Amino acid sequence: MKLARAVLMFALFLSVSAFTRAEPVTPRPAPHWKLKDVNGNEVSSDQFKGKVVVVDFWATWCGPCRMEIPGYVALQKKYAKDGLVIVGISFNDQGPAVVKKFIESNKIDYQIVIGDEEVATAFAGSEPIEGIPTTFLIDRAGNIRDRKLGARETAEYEKTILQYLK
Repeated sequence: MKLARAVLMFALFLSVSAFTRAEPVTPRPAPHWKLKDVNGNEVSSDQFKGKVVVVDFWATWCGPCRMEIPGYVALQKKYAKDGLVIVGISFNDQGPAVVKKFIESNKIDYQIVIGDEEVATAFAGSEPIEGIPTTFLIDRAGNIRDRKLGARETAEYEKTILQYLK
């Protein structure tokens, strides 16, 4: 749980700062993963092959994470027909029930799964996940193309997504 504690501490920092860092990355294959949703159903990265996937590491108590959610809901609605998929990977120590309640009260209609250290480490690669929100953009070929630390305006992030969606 060292990663979870580090993520918690950095998320607190992000909550009180306007720190955001977006970094195009050297393309590398996105990790394969299998996680459970809030109802205990298995969700796999294989389900999203051929799609442009935004993978957002977040938590219900994270202010910047919460600020981005309406934008992700809007992007999912706007571009789902074009092959965009948003996947939220939640890091909440309180368990799936808290996340499920949050999803319902915030009308989140994109895929949410419960994260673990293994998937965070797999996504991080050589660069550790420093805090949340941390978001990865995966192209249709299954390669990570962008990594974003912190919250970012939806319109700005949309421009990044569109580079790989169209």
